[in-house]
Amino acid sequence: MSSKKRRRVKDKWRGKDWYVIVSPSYFGGAELGAVPSDDPEKLVGRIVDATLYDLTNDFAHHYLKMYFQVTGVDGKTARTIFKGHEYSRDYLRSLVRRKTTRVEAILGVTTKDGYRLRLGICAFTLVRIKTSQEKALRDIMRKIVQEKASTLTFDQFVQEVVLQKIASDIYNEAKKIAPLRHVGIRKSKLTLQPTIAA
Repeated sequence: MSSKKRRRVKDKWRGKDWYVIVSPSYFGGAELGAVPSDDPEKLVGRIVDATLYDLTNDFAHHYLKMYFQVTGVDGKTARTIFKGHEYSRDYLRSLVRRKTTRVEAILGVTTKDGYRLRLGICAFTLVRIKTSQEKALRDIMRKIVQEKASTLTFDQFVQEVVLQKIASDIYNEAKKIAPLRHVGIRKSKLTLQPTIAA
């Protein structure tokens, strides 16, 4: 009976270190989780997600999913940049009602410090509205978002987007046009990050 040599199975977890991923300082530098890697450089570019609830501990924020991209590693800490956010599907579905109008606008904006984002803004009315009112609502969305982007840095702008401060400003202006049930920035995506000269 020939004795077969047992092959040693290499433990792929051994030799990997754990790195803590943290949100950017403008979202409190909160821990987003820990990931293993045998080389910290491999973490750069990785996208991680979290809900706004994970950052604020406010259950009212559970519907908002956020995305962060790892930009660099300091020791055992992986730094990130805000990459975008979106409403959960269930939450978006819960906003739809019969005999009402959903007004959508997709806008590209550039912040004061040169970051470009694409935003999806939605408004849900209490009753059906005319096409002319829909156009007026979109005009208000565009005006307020572009004004905000031109006066705020990326850090400030994404805070106002995610915490729905900009949506609140749109609501206060747009409710003069039509009765509204909800206004929100349902989705955002960072499309261009300016290159910083060394």
